[in-house]
Amino acid sequence: MTLHRLTAYALRSTAVSYVGLLIILPLAAIGHHSLTGGFAGFLKDLQQPQASSAILLTIEAALATTALNAVFGVLSAVVLVRYEFPGRWFLNAMVDLPFAVPTLVAGLMIAALYGPTGLIGAWLQAGGLGVLYERPGIVFAMLFVTMPFTIRALQPVLMELEQDQEEAAFTLGAGPWITFLKVTIPSVLPGLLTGIFLTFVRALGEFGAVVVVAGNIPMKTQVASVYVYGEIESYNPQGATSVSITILLISLLALLLLERLTRPPGERLPTILRRGLMMFPLSHRFMPTK
Repeated sequence: MTLHRLTAYALRSTAVSYVGLLIILPLAAIGHHSLTGGFAGFLKDLQQPQASSAILLTIEAALATTALNAVFGVLSAVVLVRYEFPGRWFLNAMVDLPFAVPTLVAGLMIAALYGPTGLIGAWLQAGGLGVLYERPGIVFAMLFVTMPFTIRALQPVLMELEQDQEEAAFTLGAGPWITFLKVTIPSVLPGLLTGIFLTFVRALGEFGAVVVVAGNIPMKTQVASVYVYGEIESYNPQGATSVSITILLISLLALLLLERLTRPPGERLPTILRRGLMMFPLSHRFMPTK
């Protein structure tokens, strides 16, 4: 065996061991723990009204956060890459601030600004719109934590994107928005999908910022991560792990879908399906049966 092959095996073993110890083994452990009471017990834990409400609220808030970040993240990335203006360097640096600020501190900042006595919160309360201890507060907290994902995923793609196709679209009479939607967005789609899916899975597991602004009101503003924490404090680890593994499975499925969607078009299907399709010519697949 050559030195090159030994080095390759050593690197692969190191990578697999690193991922296995930090991710796969803990996932397997929590999955096993959630099924100690059997699959029926697992379903019973999820069917508890407080648990199912927390899961649904988490998914709804994460989807709303993802949609908002997809729109404003794309616009922010385009502005930071394509336009020169005073203070752009400062705005670009501020994008990474949610990575540095502890999420609990982020929740306190949102509470100070949008609370009943806050500068914006008092004005919103006068108009009958509450943020703190309401669902909008949960979305605000998730937006703050996940804001950098779409912007940072798109920026390098936009920097490397040649503008020849956009200029050609302009010369053919396309307006700025038509060019943006039909030329720019398809060109940066892998980066956009990466930002969207990372935003979604990160929002699903947010705890620190949400626990401050949501108020942990069961059946109203209690998200899955806060519910899990409450069940652990109530000495119900079985219920906590059942909800945890459900959120983990949703995140895992989203990441697996992202991995497939960002591949080249001919490689998006699993290998076994591609081989199965290749065994049957295209003309035979759609040939009517007699």
